[in-house]
Amino acid sequence: MTSHRPTATIFFILMAVLIDMIAVGVIMPVLPALVGSFSDSKADNAFWYGVVACSFGAANFIGAPILGALSDRFGRRPILLTSFAAMAGCLLLTGLARSLTALVVLRFMSGFSQSNVALAQAAVADVTEAAQRGQRFGLIGSMVGLGYILGPVLGGLLGGIDLHLPFFVAGGLAAVNAAFGLFVMPETLPAEHRRPLAWQRLTPFSSIHDLASLRGVGPLAVVLTLAYLAQFILPATWALMMQFKFGWGPRETGWSLFAYGLMLVIAQGVLIRFVLRRRSPQWLTIAGLLSAALAFVAYGVAWAPWVIYVAIAANVLGFMCGPAMTTLVSQAAGGGSQGRVLGSLAALNSVAAAVAPAIGSALLVAVSGYPADDWRLGMPFYASSLLLLAAAAVAAFTFRRPPAGLQPDDA
Repeated sequence: MTSHRPTATIFFILMAVLIDMIAVGVIMPVLPALVGSFSDSKADNAFWYGVVACSFGAANFIGAPILGALSDRFGRRPILLTSFAAMAGCLLLTGLARSLTALVVLRFMSGFSQSNVALAQAAVADVTEAAQRGQRFGLIGSMVGLGYILGPVLGGLLGGIDLHLPFFVAGGLAAVNAAFGLFVMPETLPAEHRRPLAWQRLTPFSSIHDLASLRGVGPLAVVLTLAYLAQFILPATWALMMQFKFGWGPRETGWSLFAYGLMLVIAQGVLIRFVLRRRSPQWLTIAGLLSAALAFVAYGVAWAPWVIYVAIAANVLGFMCGPAMTTLVSQAAGGGSQGRVLGSLAALNSVAAAVAPAIGSALLVAVSGYPADDWRLGMPFYASSLLLLAAAAVAAFTFRRPPAGLQPDDA
């Protein structure tokens, strides 16, 4: 049965994303240390963590368009609940991993099951007018941030007890999510709006082609690709970089991710609505990319932990550009294609999630021998900054003469 209660639907989706992201955040501070327990040197640790992260991102790349297309055919509810249940099983098994091979395989399986953020976005888009989607996507982003606030701190504390414990807790949270949704999640996609399942649409490459072929979105896909690459270099290198620079362990890493998530919540959950009342998504995209580029330089040159926290706090606009770009893509999609198109956006995101760890870990391996106070140790973050500057330049050029539906800010 299809729900006609948008407020209740959005509330559930937000709670589901929150629990999902807490489960993801719990393991972030300890995963590098777990990989390190199977490694003999800093260079080996950086290399194998990159392999583990790449396997997760590759599975996201494969899974996102499949889940999106299946949800357009069968509805959001059954696909989303199935992904939650599969995620629970994968996380619980990861807690039992005792080799790098098992860890890589299980992270691949986890990546497929966790490629469901696009489904949440599609469910919200189903029950939200186009003009309000930017704010609603911002709320989803704020739940992601809140998960990063609660999850990493919890993971850091649990990791101090045992490196495997956070995975059991994360799996339990995902199981709670599946059970919660089984009883209360409504269906958001009416039967008359569902699309036949075309098998060629299940490949990630056709999904990216769909995204690029949307009117006015082709150049924006380039912006998204560059921004996503920069974005995913950070989680792929953050914990190890801070360990190399400041000697941080899971606890300190958890608190830094707490600060990062807190700013994400404030920016996307509160401030974005005021910015979008005065400025267009195009303006916010460019301003946010430039802000993030400066923040990444600050992360790289940071000579003390407090510099990291100041840079996170100052990057307010940078935390808002994600929902702004998602809004532009969603507005270009038809009502019956939200799942497929947002799944394609998630596939593009997952390409970056698969490639960025390879870039970040290669750079980390190259600089792992430098002393903690050497500015060159921040090379992965400088690479991210260059990618963001390139994205801002492409966006500025694209928005100079946009087609209908992507008009620049007239203010």
